Amino acid sequence: MSQHSLARRVAAVAGASAVLVALAGCSTPAAPGGTDEAVPGVSDDTVTIGAHTPLTGPAAAGYSSISAAATAYFEYLNDNGGVHGRSIEYLVKDDGYNPANTQTVVRELVQEDEVFAIVNGLGTPTHTAVLDYLNQNEVPDLFVASGSTSWNQPSTYPFTFGFNADYVVEGAALAQYAADEHPGKVVCLLGQDDDFGDEMIEGAELALGADGLAAVERYSVSNQDVSAQIGAMKAAGCEINILGTINGFTALAVGTAAQLGWFPMWFSSSSGANYETLVGYLGEDVGPKLLQGLIGTNYLPASGGDSEWVALFRQINDEYNDGAVFDGNTIYGMSVAYLFAEALEAAGENPTRQSLIDAVQSGDLAGNGIVPLSFGEDSHAAYLGVGVTAVDQGVQDYVGATYAVDGGTVTAVDPAPVALSGEGVPGS
Repeated sequence: MSQHSLARRVAAVAGASAVLVALAGCSTPAAPGGTDEAVPGVSDDTVTIGAHTPLTGPAAAGYSSISAAATAYFEYLNDNGGVHGRSIEYLVKDDGYNPANTQTVVRELVQEDEVFAIVNGLGTPTHTAVLDYLNQNEVPDLFVASGSTSWNQPSTYPFTFGFNADYVVEGAALAQYAADEHPGKVVCLLGQDDDFGDEMIEGAELALGADGLAAVERYSVSNQDVSAQIGAMKAAGCEINILGTINGFTALAVGTAAQLGWFPMWFSSSSGANYETLVGYLGEDVGPKLLQGLIGTNYLPASGGDSEWVALFRQINDEYNDGAVFDGNTIYGMSVAYLFAEALEAAGENPTRQSLIDAVQSGDLAGNGIVPLSFGEDSHAAYLGVGVTAVDQGVQDYVGATYAVDGGTVTAVDPAPVALSGEGVPGS
């Protein structure tokens, strides 16, 4: 994945690990609309929000492009009037996918930058490190970039909401698709050694039963060698390998297997199935061949599709993102930014942190997914269903199969994609 320039809108803040994307105006918090009490991050002209994300380190490839895409959407939004006349300032700080760094940069965002909300903080181990802090300080913690079910605990964490389809849903969908399309095949799983892997296993077992996985192997992001795990899966006779992996380890698994002369089918979580990123890891010479037929999950417009959302996001990418590589992570970043704008518009002309929370859990937000959002007072999960994608000749698109998990059961459902309205500007 190429790293594109953010020079025209990025300035260093708080040392080398932080990035300030200054989108418009002064970010000094003030009382909006003349109210008696100042709302952190909200002035008459701006709303300032923040995020932690890996701009460097083992998870940077691919993932670092998400915040750049979100920034591009916010610039587009600001040029089209913003939200209730306010521009969005997006402060993005690098945590290197290290939980200790996450704690530092999130405290900076809350205590020094006085952001209105944290939006799309990325990573399961990283965001877990700040979950209690954000809720204790009653900071809206919106649309976490991870599929952990930890974000869907309204009674324990009332200020936190997920964005990704959770890993239980993804694991169940991949396993059910394997059972439906390839009955009798030996199914195995390679997963990260944290909640990511645990919940992928839980989902797969919902579909296949407790003994449905012939082999389960785990990896740590601190060890860039999965030879032992791949060797064990090959020895177990695995024919379909479900991957609960980030992009770098998806590529590592596929590449390691190829070096062993082993070419099973690969079924990956959306967190590790971004085709362009994987080709970047594997190389243009062999990547497309090794990834032909890769099965993944998604819940947003597919980069290989021809929806109006994709057309709009391509336009924004060309005009506001220096023409960066356009892929699934681009769509992800712009989609989550759009959803925040939709929530902010619904929070009213003089938004407060509580009115923002109320807007998200009202159940009225539409987003731009292929299945309905699931937010409500009793659910802080975004998507409880996913579509299945496949790579064919370098194009990653939906194959038509869509699954949802409800009450511990995985079922096939019809997709219901949200149509583009208002040129992607909420309230217009």
